[in-house]
Amino acid sequence: MAPRANWKGFLRLSLVTCPIALFPATSESEKISFNQINKKTGHRIRYLKVDADTGEEVSNEDIIKGYQVDKDQYLEITRDELDSIALESTRTLDIDEFVPRSEIDDLYLVRPYYIVPDGKVGHDAYAVIRETIRSLDKVALARVVLTNREHVIALEARDKGLMGMLLRYPYEVRDPAEYFDDIQDVKITKDMLDLAKHIVEQKSGHFEPDKFEDHYEKALQELLEKKQKGLPIVSQRKDAPSNVVNLMDALRASISGGKSSAKVAAAKPAKKVVRPRRKAG
Repeated sequence: MAPRANWKGFLRLSLVTCPIALFPATSESEKISFNQINKKTGHRIRYLKVDADTGEEVSNEDIIKGYQVDKDQYLEITRDELDSIALESTRTLDIDEFVPRSEIDDLYLVRPYYIVPDGKVGHDAYAVIRETIRSLDKVALARVVLTNREHVIALEARDKGLMGMLLRYPYEVRDPAEYFDDIQDVKITKDMLDLAKHIVEQKSGHFEPDKFEDHYEKALQELLEKKQKGLPIVSQRKDAPSNVVNLMDALRASISGGKSSAKVAAAKPAKKVVRPRRKAG
């Protein structure tokens, strides 16, 4: 079954315009998913919209949107009021500026889309825009309206097409200082750093996504197959490793193939020496 476009409209660079369609570049539909089942009847569970106080089910026509301004106090927002602020340019993806890709912090990246010509017309204009972006070695920043919200999207040439990366707004990105400021400043010796670099060199390679393996998805598939065949299920959980006591020993053991790393991890901390108090003279 052919994928369905999330958005259709026009891509515009100044006076150059072409019809386009946006398709999600990623999908999780192939992953195993579960339904919630009533243990007593074997029937699927369905969710009802109920009043939080009365517990009674509420029909869709009686449900409105509300913004919480205080405890148990909401500001009602009608459909007409939302429509009154709806953006007019909902079907045009306007390119505003071009920026170096390296200047976009990864924290702002949300979701990739494939952008393709929509229909048989407009391929020439599409190619002009694509090759212009490619030749500049930059990404084009544009605006697009998805699900009634305006988003910033970064466009870059990819093979014969364009890829658009949805970006976050600054207010959506949390300040790292709130999380990193309490991390202790630790002095790392040159020997420790050299050993760690050696480990990195041993594990260095190239980015090959085909080598990625979803171990949990594989385990789920095997679990389902065993259940269908009525085979016993044996737990394969491993004990969590103990805290590493001696960092240098752990680094050296890692380089030697990890043969003694288990002993290092399981080592017990040295006992605290208790000195007898002197008698008051």
